[in-house]
Amino acid sequence: MAYKVGRCLLQSRLDNAAMTQQQLADKLGVTKQQISKYVLDRQKMSLQVAKNVASVLNCHIEDLYEWIEVGNKE
Repeated sequence: MAYKVGRCLLQSRLDNAAMTQQQLADKLGVTKQQISKYVLDRQKMSLQVAKNVASVLNCHIEDLYEWIEVGNKE
């Protein structure tokens, strides 16, 4: 099965954790503007950033994005 990355679900994850973009930015040592870029899909998170975000939000990396099935690559 093959997938491609869809829209970012970070704002939903932040809402579930009752955390603001600024609070996440502070925990990660980045700017709120950087978090906003991820939330608005202006920039994809690197694997390292996604791992750190998932750790802070107590979720899996896969939970940070929508995943779209694009076919079966057997």
